Amino acid sequence: MIELTQKDYDQVEEKMTKAIDNLRENLNAIRAGRANPHVLDKITVEYYGSPSPLNAVANIQVPEARMITLAPWDPSMLKEIERAIQASDLGITPSNDGKIIRLVFPVLTEERRKELTKQVKVYGEEAKVVVRNNRRDFIDKMRAANKKKELTEDSLKEYEEKVQKITDKFTKEIDGICEKKNAELMEI
Repeated sequence: MIELTQKDYDQVEEKMTKAIDNLRENLNAIRAGRANPHVLDKITVEYYGSPSPLNAVANIQVPEARMITLAPWDPSMLKEIERAIQASDLGITPSNDGKIIRLVFPVLTEERRKELTKQVKVYGEEAKVVVRNNRRDFIDKMRAANKKKELTEDSLKEYEEKVQKITDKFTKEIDGICEKKNAELMEI
């Protein structure tokens, strides 16, 4: 007979936690009305032949609520950083004064805010799908054990209920994260 321990549930929770971490990372990349240096996290530049994140080649600061400045460690990287930002889907045109690059974030229009809230919803649904898939995989494994007579019907039911509670907890957390991001986006 199979007897599940807390470690088995912890593995399921760990996989679900990764889905939430990925959701947070995706939401950080969504540009709200104010400057957030995390919008630059996914942008890379060629530095000595290898792709490097912007924070590895430049000092990134937020001197004002709607501005980010990038001061490259190597001044010859200015043009390369500028090109990388323009090529990204950030939607901001960098201004280069020869020493630093400034990114000025315009106030978001109502239409753009609504588009971004739809994107938040998509990211939230993707995270929920990952959580549900983890639940399904766990339950499938338990049902297979039940068919092999390694698990009783009562134990199967108990395990399904426990993993459903874990799934509900993570789904609720995902909803809360998305609501918070949407409130931030709709803030004027």
